[in-house]
Amino acid sequence: MTTTMDPAADAALKAKHAAMWALGDYPRVARQLIPGLGTELVEATRIRPGDRVLDVAAGPGNAAVPAALAGADVVASDLTPELIEAGRAAAEKAGARLEWRVADAEAMPFGDAEFDVVVSCVGVMFAPHHERAAAELARVTRPGGRLGLISWTPEGFIGQMLAVMKPYAAPPPPGSLPPPLWGREEHVRELLGGAFEGLSAERRIVAETFEQPGEFREFFKANYGPTIATYRFLGDDAERAAALDAALDALVAEHSDASGRMEWEYLLVTGTRAG
Repeated sequence: MTTTMDPAADAALKAKHAAMWALGDYPRVARQLIPGLGTELVEATRIRPGDRVLDVAAGPGNAAVPAALAGADVVASDLTPELIEAGRAAAEKAGARLEWRVADAEAMPFGDAEFDVVVSCVGVMFAPHHERAAAELARVTRPGGRLGLISWTPEGFIGQMLAVMKPYAAPPPPGSLPPPLWGREEHVRELLGGAFEGLSAERRIVAETFEQPGEFREFFKANYGPTIATYRFLGDDAERAAALDAALDALVAEHSDASGRMEWEYLLVTGTRAG
């Protein structure tokens, strides 16, 4: 059953999420570490000229910009206005023309069956109420339209990083689910299997390298909203902050080879909207 929330509480929660993703410099994270994932979504969903495309929780446009450059009519939506502005700048630099909208993935301001293709690149997974977000993905996709999602897996490095941070972070709001569940095939099939046919789920890897000890930790402490918010929640508790430092460094060491190379696992899901 879809989660029901008090409108005021929901608005407050979404404002908190938007503010979290405005912390640091997520566009830098997306630009430096995962620039190719959006292009993978464009290829996997066969986006072509004339397609009406929606990028949900688009961030700075990792999928929206290459979709527009492929000739599609693209709308990029995100909860965080600062990421929308960064996306506009990135699109202008790339010579891509598309529409940008501030929007909640759990209550999108778009019509039923409005889009030929709906995608999300490690974005919609962070919407707190999975059933509501999944229902919206289905609602805005036309019958016969295509869906493409990339999400970090629970077992992969980013999923494990979020798990490591959880004991140090603010308690999650009631009814919310862990983001990496979107990287579990069974969970996605449960959410979307009634609305989409031919669901395909493929685990893939993106390789990242951080050569110096502590380099990853400091990069994410400076740029990645969820990490920044976790450390801020600890306030002046230097002992717990040091413990989190050590936990993140240990996780990096566990996942790195001698050169500092890591393999970050994600799940690519594609499907077709049932008629």
